[in-house]
Amino acid sequence: MSFSPEQIRWIVQALIILLLSICVHEWGHAWVADKLGDRLPRSQGRVSLNPLRHADPIGTIAFPLIGLLYTGGLGFGWGKPVQVNPVSFSRKFEMRTGHLFVALAGPTMNLALGTVIAVANVLLVKFGVISAAVGDGGPPATMNEVLQYAALLNFTLFFFNLIPAPPLDGGAVAVRFIPYKYKRTYEQIAVYAPFVLLAILMISPLRKIFTVPAGFVQDGVYTGFKAVAQLFV
Repeated sequence: MSFSPEQIRWIVQALIILLLSICVHEWGHAWVADKLGDRLPRSQGRVSLNPLRHADPIGTIAFPLIGLLYTGGLGFGWGKPVQVNPVSFSRKFEMRTGHLFVALAGPTMNLALGTVIAVANVLLVKFGVISAAVGDGGPPATMNEVLQYAALLNFTLFFFNLIPAPPLDGGAVAVRFIPYKYKRTYEQIAVYAPFVLLAILMISPLRKIFTVPAGFVQDGVYTGFKAVAQLFV
């Protein structure tokens, strides 16, 4: 198996983008838990934007690297889960509500990061710092394409993590709104969630439940900020 210099460059870029995206995601969980009064994430060094604090050797490096080497696509990865102690949460909220805030923080950070990258991309192109050129349909070859990919990845992570199935954040969100009398039934069904998620990732048409809305958000954000840039810049 041989790779061109362009392909090697893209593999490195893609891994860096994923690592930073996962870092921001996990930091969001830790930061909100810390703000709610739980000092466990801070004691474990997780309230940090240092990517090494959040990287998982398998989920952040090996799994995505295999996807890049064999399929040309990054696929998905994960970081070390942030451990929290809901008992320590502020009594301003119910424990379940505090856990909901912590769960939502990760995907929200990906949404925010994707938006920031898109705005930076639009401004860099607008001021001529980078070219608006795109490649020939292969791996991103220009800085414009790399930034668009980074924004799309974060929007995709936002929707993917909100799928209401454990161990994703959406599973914790779902638990908050499920009536107590149905909670045990949900827990019994939830044991099969990892297999459902695997099917979603492996079957291309099923991936559209999060890739399609991510694409819509990307188009909307870029279109909106390009219009604003035309008016004020």
